[in-house]
Amino acid sequence: MLKDMLNNIQKKSLKERFLLVLGILFFLIYLVLGLMIMFWEKLPLNMEPKYRYAFGGLLIVYSGIRFLRLINSNTD
Repeated sequence: MLKDMLNNIQKKSLKERFLLVLGILFFLIYLVLGLMIMFWEKLPLNMEPKYRYAFGGLLIVYSGIRFLRLINSNTD
């Protein structure tokens, strides 16, 4: 399976590889931002803790959706 994924990535054009890397980067950005909002207490956001956890959780779910879309588009 991993060998098939690597072959699929190598067959992509330069533009498609760039977009793949960009997709992975934004997945990581949303994931880290969600975790920062949830657990970094000194982050200057004036929100109640339950709203911070809800917003951080929403960002983490969104990053998961982006990751699934990235994986599904990579199989083409």
